[in-house]
Amino acid sequence: MKRFWGQVARLIFVLAIAIMLGFLFVPLLSVFVSMPVSVLFQKLNTQISYQALYLSLCTTLIALGIIILLGTPVAYWLAKKQFSGNRLIRVLIQMPIVSPPAVAGVGLLLVFGSMGWLGSSFSLIGISFSFNVQAVVLAQVFISAPFYISSAMQAFETIDDKFLAVSRTLGVSRFKTFWRITVPLASTGLLTGAALSWGRALGEFGATMMFAGNLPGKTQTLPLAIYTAMQSDSKVAIAMSALLLFISFVLLLLVVLLGRLSSYETKIEGGKPNANVSLSKKSA
Repeated sequence: MKRFWGQVARLIFVLAIAIMLGFLFVPLLSVFVSMPVSVLFQKLNTQISYQALYLSLCTTLIALGIIILLGTPVAYWLAKKQFSGNRLIRVLIQMPIVSPPAVAGVGLLLVFGSMGWLGSSFSLIGISFSFNVQAVVLAQVFISAPFYISSAMQAFETIDDKFLAVSRTLGVSRFKTFWRITVPLASTGLLTGAALSWGRALGEFGATMMFAGNLPGKTQTLPLAIYTAMQSDSKVAIAMSALLLFISFVLLLLVVLLGRLSSYETKIEGGKPNANVSLSKKSA
C-alpha cells in the first residue's frame, strides 16, 4: 500500500512538471511552427516591420546606455552603503516591475507630459518628452531599469570589501579601484542585468502606448507594431512575434554563456577573482 501511494505521488509530481513546462513552452513554440519559415520571412518583409525593428533597436540601445550610466552608481550605493532608508529605496526601485503598465504610462505623462510637473517647464523652451521618440526611450528606461539595478546590486554585494580596502592601501584612488577591481569582479552580474534589461525594454508595450502613442514610423516599436498588425493581418503579427522572441532568446542565451564563461575563468584562476590577481601582479 505504501508503495502504491509512493507511485501515485511520483505520478502527480511528473504530471505537475509536464503541465507547467508545457504551459510555458507551447505558446512560445506555436509562434514558430504556425506557418512555414518561408512565409514567415515573407511576412516580415514589410516597411512597417523594418521601421518598427529599427526603432526598437535604436531606442532600446539608447535606453540601455542611460540605464547603465545612471543605474550603476545607484546599485553600487545601495549595495555598499547601509543607512536607514536603504530597504525602502530597494522596494521603491522594484515598483515599476509590479506596477500595471498603464499606471506607469500615466505617471510618466504626469511628470514629463506637456502639462506635467517637469514637462511644462521643458515645453517653455521647446523641448517635449511625450508622444515622440524621447517618450519611447523614457518608457523603456522606466520599465527596464529595475532589472539592471537589481542584478548589479547583487553583483556588488558579493564583492568582499577586503579587496577594495587592499586597493586603497596601495594608493589607488576610489575611481580607479572601482574600474580596476569592482567592475571586473561584478562584470557577470552587470552583463546579466544589462541583457535582462535590454530584453525587457524590447518587449515594453503598455507604458510606451500610454506615453509615446502608437505612431507608425515615429513611435511604433515592434510590440506596438504586433498589436496593430494583429487587427489587420495576423500572419504579419505572428512573424514579428517570432522575430521578437528570437531576439529575446539570443539575449537570454548570451546571459547563460556569459555566466558559464565567468565560472570557467574563475576555475582557471584557482578560484581567485581575476581582478584581484591582476591587482596583485601590478602591485608586485
